[in-house]
Amino acid sequence: MTHELKTGGDRGYLRIATEEAFATQEQLDAIMRLVKEGRADKGTKSLWGFYGTSPSERTTFIRERLLDLGPLRIQAMDEAGIDKAVLALTSPGTQSMHDAEEAKRIARNANDQLKTACETYPDRFHGMIAVAPLDPEWSAEELRRGKEELGFHGVQINSHTHGHYLDEEQFDPILRACADLDLPLYIHPQGPPDGMIGGMVEAGLDGAVYGFGVETSYHAMRLLTTGVFDRYPNLQLMLGHGCEGLPFWLYRLDYMHKAGIRSQRYDRLKPLQHDLFHYMRNNVLATNSGLPFGPSIKLMIEVMGEDRVMYAMDYPYQYVPDEVRWMDDLEISAAQKKKFFQRNAERWFKL
Repeated sequence: MTHELKTGGDRGYLRIATEEAFATQEQLDAIMRLVKEGRADKGTKSLWGFYGTSPSERTTFIRERLLDLGPLRIQAMDEAGIDKAVLALTSPGTQSMHDAEEAKRIARNANDQLKTACETYPDRFHGMIAVAPLDPEWSAEELRRGKEELGFHGVQINSHTHGHYLDEEQFDPILRACADLDLPLYIHPQGPPDGMIGGMVEAGLDGAVYGFGVETSYHAMRLLTTGVFDRYPNLQLMLGHGCEGLPFWLYRLDYMHKAGIRSQRYDRLKPLQHDLFHYMRNNVLATNSGLPFGPSIKLMIEVMGEDRVMYAMDYPYQYVPDEVRWMDDLEISAAQKKKFFQRNAERWFKL
């Protein structure tokens, strides 16, 4: 231990964690029902077939802490020196559901439950809106309610919805509502859809270790390469886990995207108003959730700009208070560190 972890800004900044998960019992019961009935896709079956049933110390801790929006979570934040947490409904949200009415009920109830928790701990908890992409029009209305009635300032979509992605025309009401309401769109991973997952489960690589990043970066690239940010130039896309690796790959992504357009090889790829570097520096925000690794964070800052990179812990899936100390000791300027831990979250989530 190099220093004591305290809340209250003793190091010159507050620590705001921006990708922190919670669950409702209603949501978990619905997911586990699909798993038991054999109606869940392979990714959901792999993830929740384990986390929903395993008696291990890790999974028991995660289930207990996902459902807690009270003293246990506050205690964990205090012990890690986390002043505020931005909370979102855990993966896969409502997106493994087959019945739109059930998905909408789960999302709305989760939003109401989160609002109650935020009112109970107004200085500690802030919320992201849960929606049901099975019904995009309803989701757009729930985004409006989430902002105007509940006071939330972001939305989390748990990547694909039964293998369908937000760049598809049917989901445009969600994108339009995010742009119109100035709500950052956080795309969080879930297991790859059956059409992508291949042998990942058998290899033990379908989850957070690899498959999550592959699938979510693919989702982001679909948005970045199909004109979404030309239609909605103020739309802000948030990605966790080191921006799902995109900053590292950006030069090659941009080079090959331009080559693909010139070749006219793909009907879907049309010229854009800007290159991918522009969209990454003007329309994409990133957190380091689950990646307390100095070289990756400094790369994100260099590629995307110091106003676009934020701290996240990924509680309760990755709760290691020592990681906070490592981030406190990150070799960046004091001004950049305050932006990383505090100011950028305050700006983008309007805290």
